[in-house]
Amino acid sequence: MKDLLRMIAVELVDHPEQVSISEREEDNKIVLELRVAPEDMGKVIGKQGRIAKSIRTIIKATTASESKKVVVDIKE
Repeated sequence: MKDLLRMIAVELVDHPEQVSISEREEDNKIVLELRVAPEDMGKVIGKQGRIAKSIRTIIKATTASESKKVVVDIKE
């Protein structure tokens, strides 16, 4: 799922070399923290958060069979 998130993010941004993803576990969930360049934040979030919501939906759908919930956190 980390690779899928990286693949999606790299295609959206102008500075793919600045895309980084870290993964951590909290309680009963996995948090994927996506970091992009400040000028690429709008491209990853989209108008009214539509792209961010779509990214989260894709990740959620691919991890539906796992026992832990997966959360995507987008940061600069």
